[in-house]
Amino acid sequence: MSTSTQRLGVGIIGSGFMTRFHLQSWQAVRDADIVGLWSPNAAHAAETAALARSLGVGETRAYRSITEMVADPAIHALWICGPNHRRVENLEEIVAALEAGRGSLIGIACEKPLARNVAEARRCLELIQRAGVLHGYLEDQLFIPQLVKGRALAWARGASISGRPYLARAAEEHSGPHMPWFWQGDLQGGGVLNDMMCHSVEVARCLLTDPAKPRSSLTPVRVTGHIHSLKWSRPDYAQQLRERMGAAVDYTRRPSEDFARATIEYVDDAGHPLMAEVTTSWSFVGAGLRLSMELLGPEYSFSYNSLNAGAQLFLSRRVTGRAGEDLVEKQNAEQGLMPLVGNEVAEYGYENENRHFVRCFREGRQPELGFAEGLEVVEMLMTAYMSAEQGRTLPWKPPGLETFVPAVAQGTWKP
Repeated sequence: MSTSTQRLGVGIIGSGFMTRFHLQSWQAVRDADIVGLWSPNAAHAAETAALARSLGVGETRAYRSITEMVADPAIHALWICGPNHRRVENLEEIVAALEAGRGSLIGIACEKPLARNVAEARRCLELIQRAGVLHGYLEDQLFIPQLVKGRALAWARGASISGRPYLARAAEEHSGPHMPWFWQGDLQGGGVLNDMMCHSVEVARCLLTDPAKPRSSLTPVRVTGHIHSLKWSRPDYAQQLRERMGAAVDYTRRPSEDFARATIEYVDDAGHPLMAEVTTSWSFVGAGLRLSMELLGPEYSFSYNSLNAGAQLFLSRRVTGRAGEDLVEKQNAEQGLMPLVGNEVAEYGYENENRHFVRCFREGRQPELGFAEGLEVVEMLMTAYMSAEQGRTLPWKPPGLETFVPAVAQGTWKP
């Protein structure tokens, strides 16, 4: 395509929560339109396509299949935003359509995590390499504006004078996902560790990486992981969960972890030891989703907390109404002094993320964050699970990682 005259036509696989975040963010994306959308639920697909049109992000229509979407010459790239357990089969259909000459694509971007385990992630990488297209791993938190600027300033002003940073912390915490499949270890690939630690691992690594050097300038050395079900396997909360999510989500029989922590030890290309501490939780009680990040160096530090947004709204106990998420994602209360996030899709990095990958695809440039990097993140997550199951620190990469499936995903884990 001509990067100067033609807009990038994008198709989205999926019609749920993540897709809606991307659609909202697309209002800030230039030179690309959401042309199409496919979901196995035709009614949801039609509804989400209508939402896209109402937002003015493209003349979006729902397609009957992924193959039909690939075959449309107006579609130049795909964003894969469907459930984890459909990741491989979605990619297989895309590649089969391309290899059969049903259409052509410039690039494919995939939501986090790349897959449920290392074997599936490696299959995704093999498929994208067979397709011969550009590829991107969608990790929105690396594009959070405050993170981007804070990291740049810490390195430019602090590290340049007193030395490189040595410790990074990252956490994502909220009260639990929206949809039943997230809570089911076999479908999602695990619990909160697989669902959200993919974010925190990459944020901590990014903070510790010299902006003038590639991601590969850091080498993992050891990983220590811990998981537990602190809240949702308690009988009363397990009952609440079953009532909200359906009988298939039974944490008295098949729980997933709702808390996970990992320590990752790195060395840089000069041999300096570095530490990353990452924490994720579905058992957090607070206003709503909380993202927090820290970077520490010899004479400087950087910190960020998404709930310290600056704007607050107070509602007295006399103000009652329906529950919602109009103040902050995963909102837990409707009264009291509440922080509000003015533009979540910008605050969480979706706007910058989608502008970045659109630009890379239009310019014919392979993004630095692609499927190979997505595979390495999955390897890190699986090593943390393996460490938690064995109760010991593991070297990178541990034997058996290629075929390892967490006990949580197998339905055999007992907290």
